[in-house]
Amino acid sequence: MQHSVPLIYFHSIVPGKYLATWPVYIVGDDSANLAVTVAVDDAEHVSFAHEAVADGAVFHTSITADDARRSYVTSSVRVRLHQRSFRERVLEAYQRQCAFCRFRHEEMLEAAHIMPDSHPEGEPVVRNGLALCTLHHSAFDRRFIGISPEYKIEVRPDILREKDGPTLAHAIQALHGKLIFIPKSPELRPDPRLLAIRYDQFREMF
Repeated sequence: MQHSVPLIYFHSIVPGKYLATWPVYIVGDDSANLAVTVAVDDAEHVSFAHEAVADGAVFHTSITADDARRSYVTSSVRVRLHQRSFRERVLEAYQRQCAFCRFRHEEMLEAAHIMPDSHPEGEPVVRNGLALCTLHHSAFDRRFIGISPEYKIEVRPDILREKDGPTLAHAIQALHGKLIFIPKSPELRPDPRLLAIRYDQFREMF
């Protein structure tokens, strides 16, 4: 903090997985509680001009403090960390597979919110999440598909009657009436109350 030396912050996402953020700076010291305040900055604003010595190591650094910029970058990084943490915790709970179709290619899996971020109850917690492949995440968000509080999949009637190719028939319509895959731990399963709210919104479509 005294020498404005940039650090790398490793944020724990799930056990054994971290997201590295650089550069971060110590901008406050609460010695009584053995705590510090960290601010994230934009790497483009790190330059190298003079030497600063900390614990015997020599750092070549020159930082122009910009509280407004750091506050903005820190807020952006905090949002990204919450999103990444939410995704990892949801995928872990669902054993890294789509809750609708059991698709397991992680690069095409996403953490879907039951209640969106904009809703007062749209918290980034596992019980407000579903692990879904990109296709079913999109279908769920656009209310092609609903989920009852009993974890049963319901396809919207007009979509169910529609005639199209094999993707619609096998990937969407064939899900009607099936149960979603849920985590083994009851405390990680979708919250039936949140599902009920979302299901009522889905039913308003017809």
